[in-house]
Amino acid sequence: MQPNTTQITLVDDHRLFRSGLASLINSLPGYNILFEASNGVDLGRKLTPKNKPDVILLDINMPLMDGIETAKWLRVNYPDIKVIVLSMFEDAEKVLAMLRLGIKGYLLKDAEPHDFEQALQKVSGNEVYFPQFVTRHLVSNYNNEPDKVKLNSREIEFLKLASTEMTYKEIADRMCISARTVDGYRDQLFEKLNIKSRVGLVLYAVKNKLIEL
Repeated sequence: MQPNTTQITLVDDHRLFRSGLASLINSLPGYNILFEASNGVDLGRKLTPKNKPDVILLDINMPLMDGIETAKWLRVNYPDIKVIVLSMFEDAEKVLAMLRLGIKGYLLKDAEPHDFEQALQKVSGNEVYFPQFVTRHLVSNYNNEPDKVKLNSREIEFLKLASTEMTYKEIADRMCISARTVDGYRDQLFEKLNIKSRVGLVLYAVKNKLIEL
């Protein structure tokens, strides 16, 4: 094995899917499956400082300890491990929740093999990887230079709060403003930043270092 081989761990309760994905990854140059786990509890038993992967491919729906709880545990105990979430569904809100837990990628289980390879390349190279359904409405925002968009202090405050799991009503209470005013900030930022969703606001905040994951 090459010394610069990226070590991968698969966490998924479906053994057949895990086996197929392991074969695919082991066939790619520069990657190796360190070990597999069937859920977050199983991962916790096998993961140690001396037996630690560079990247974890993490299923969301698992028994005993699901992907969200596992991502929370990893963020506390092994924050240096990069996590790519695996899912059957195009769930933008779940991406938003998992972004807050520090995940670096999101892959659909029916993705093409080259998508898995691209995700591994990007995430192991300290980049992020999100599928087209998340980014397709955000391309123009990613092409904007940050200094071309001027945000005032209240817009920045709203943007930071919108990047949490707080509801818009909770944000209104925190900012001591009405729900209608919060809607105004949201719509104003949608227009200013050329964004169409709350996920887009979070990605903009991450990109421009207004929040840290």
